[in-house]
Amino acid sequence: MQGNDRPVEGQAPRGQRRQGGQQQPRQQGGQDQGQQRPQGGPQQTRSGGGRAAGQAQPAAPQGPPAPTVPRLLQRYREEIAPTMMREFNYHVPLQAPRLEKVVLNAGLGEALTNANVIDSVGQMLATVAGQKPVVTTAKKSIAAFKLREGMRVGTMVTLRSRRMYEFMDRLLNAALPRIRDFQGVSRTAFDGRGNYTLSIREQVIFPEIDYSKIDRIRGFQVTIVTNARSDREAFRLLELMGMPFAKA
Repeated sequence: MQGNDRPVEGQAPRGQRRQGGQQQPRQQGGQDQGQQRPQGGPQQTRSGGGRAAGQAQPAAPQGPPAPTVPRLLQRYREEIAPTMMREFNYHVPLQAPRLEKVVLNAGLGEALTNANVIDSVGQMLATVAGQKPVVTTAKKSIAAFKLREGMRVGTMVTLRSRRMYEFMDRLLNAALPRIRDFQGVSRTAFDGRGNYTLSIREQVIFPEIDYSKIDRIRGFQVTIVTNARSDREAFRLLELMGMPFAKA
């Protein structure tokens, strides 16, 4: 018995081997360490599958930018309307005259023999006004002019609101100054109810017109409709907007 209890060289005694056999796997970390969850395992997989904390959200799609106020309309609100209220003793801003619409009209007698002229002039008015015109027809038959009711005799376009102010701005500041030997527009072209009619003899005064693409020089009429109660008020309104009236 004593010989069997003698420890072999390089081995621990039997009592220590039993304790060591139970404690050694835990100290060495055999199966227990293998069963432990490594750091960054399933927990990181779950957090990585979603959106990381603090990550910026995608920006929401933005709509088109808000349209800017036409320059002439803004000037009317800030300068012209207050000036007319002082001069004519208006009590509220709505009493001040303002523009209601602008009508561009082109009469074409040659359309009776040349049907293509309606399309070319309509394209010209669309370029100048920025809006598609409509075709006007004869309201009654006239035998002397070989005209029948319903025949196409012209084209016109009506501008309101934003496009009206943009056209007036281009007319006053870009088109009229390009007229050769310009001496001002007529001061007596009012109709007695606050409306003014201006005759344009050449469409090439507008910068939008390409001179190389027109078939001939043509003219048209511009009628400015206001809500003024008299020609005197309408005259002052257009004068403050910059209409270059001829000297009296």
